[in-house]
Amino acid sequence: MINLVISGLTMAGRKLKARNICREKQLDKMLERINKNEVMNTYRKYGTSSMAYLEICEVTKRFPGGVVAVDHISLSVEKGEIRAILGENGAGKTTLMNILYGLYQPDEGRMILDGEVVQEHTPQKALSLGIGMIHQNFMLVEAFTVLENILVGLPPPQPLLLTSARVEKRIRELSRKYNLPVDCQARISDLSVGEQQRVEIVKTLYRDAQLIILDEPTAVLTPQEVEVLFKVLKEMAAQGKTILFISHKLKEVCSISDRITVLRAGKVIGTIPTSEATYRKLADMMVGKEVILKLERPPRPSGKIVLKVSELSARKSSGIEVLKGVSFMVREGEILGVAGVSGNGQLELAEVLAGLIPATRGKIILSGKDITGSLPRGKIDAGLAYIPGDRLRWGCIPDFSVANNLVLKSFWKNPFTVHGLLQPQKIAGSAQRLIREFDIRTPSSKVEVKKLSGGNIQKMILAREMSLGPSMLLAAQPSRGLDIAATEYIWQRLLQTREEKRGVLLISEDLEEILTLSDRIMVMYEGRIIKEMPNENVDINQLGLLMAGAKTG
Repeated sequence: MINLVISGLTMAGRKLKARNICREKQLDKMLERINKNEVMNTYRKYGTSSMAYLEICEVTKRFPGGVVAVDHISLSVEKGEIRAILGENGAGKTTLMNILYGLYQPDEGRMILDGEVVQEHTPQKALSLGIGMIHQNFMLVEAFTVLENILVGLPPPQPLLLTSARVEKRIRELSRKYNLPVDCQARISDLSVGEQQRVEIVKTLYRDAQLIILDEPTAVLTPQEVEVLFKVLKEMAAQGKTILFISHKLKEVCSISDRITVLRAGKVIGTIPTSEATYRKLADMMVGKEVILKLERPPRPSGKIVLKVSELSARKSSGIEVLKGVSFMVREGEILGVAGVSGNGQLELAEVLAGLIPATRGKIILSGKDITGSLPRGKIDAGLAYIPGDRLRWGCIPDFSVANNLVLKSFWKNPFTVHGLLQPQKIAGSAQRLIREFDIRTPSSKVEVKKLSGGNIQKMILAREMSLGPSMLLAAQPSRGLDIAATEYIWQRLLQTREEKRGVLLISEDLEEILTLSDRIMVMYEGRIIKEMPNENVDINQLGLLMAGAKTG
């Protein structure tokens, strides 16, 4: 009897399970029909006739204060395409990519990915849909191994399904398929910048990303590493991956992409096949006016020595030596460029020269005066101006007004302070003059600096430093993160400083900037100057090898 009851219950359970499965299939078909109808309605609504892999349809994003960051943008990207996205700072590139990655929700419009309308979008949803993003500043934990970094953030797996051997096998398969060799047991802190970027790409591929967004991926790479990266991206596209490539470097965009979309003021200005693109055409589309892409650096006779650095050494607070006997000199009317991959002592060189960290050995002579042990104010008084590499952290006080930031290095002097009292009218008057002279785009000198664009913040810092009347300008990464128009302005001002017979020490990881502006170039590697050469006839491949630490004779 008990067996009959059990048998009956089992049969009933099977029928119930069968009915549930049937209902689930019916529900799936219904949802599929709804989604297809929604997709077709979206195509009809936004006038889109193609069935591209990615369709962005009239997407709009507004921020408080009436700012429209993305203004009815429509975009079609084919599967296996490398699409470049160009635009000035504030053009909407980052906002659009953040919408695509689920960090922002659009106020209007729709996105369709591989025939499916994307709804309730989040970064977790993006990962599940096969969207990956490689940020300019790598999202890696330096103390972790490559293997640990690849697994960070993944949902908890079934314990028996995940082993180190299984994961390493999958990583090796991806490495072979896309020519991306990585050492799973290496710590991130021991890898070069190029190797770290390789880990980021493998991490994205491990998550089975089909649409990959790269934000300024070549900013910290040597020419050889850029070449390797481009081969990898082309191989990924050939394997069916779709790539969105964000960059401000026109040469790179034209060498890697299939089509180029230009954004300006939150709108699409146009999309053109790369085969029809020219640097001039792209620059004009980005800025809306003619841009000087090749600045003239006329030859000029060398002047007297302004800055002389001898056997300069320094250590981090941890005791690690970061400068190892650095020696060089800069003359009047000369730009000396310092090239090198990030992390090879350039930052510490700038900070020692500016008085932010002490030298452990060596001398710094500025205009004949020993300023080695001077504090920052002493170095300012001796004639040193400094544009730091991190404009928001070290170059200004974001919560202060433009006017107050412009006198940060001179507020204690006459006419800004008289008998110990600040003179607001004098500060405001000086600010208005500098705003006009340096074309700082701000509604008022009273506006907080944090409300300005990156280019205008950099103009403000340059205006403040040059208002000091320096004999020597130390410029670290002066155009990092700036659009083509702001970069052009900063470069012209640096060349003007050279014409005024001041010395300029230019520290930059952007080789185009180094080659365009420098009279002489020295390469730093692991805290040392390993080569110094005149700019004329510099071999770009040799320069890249030197930056990577190779000896070229």
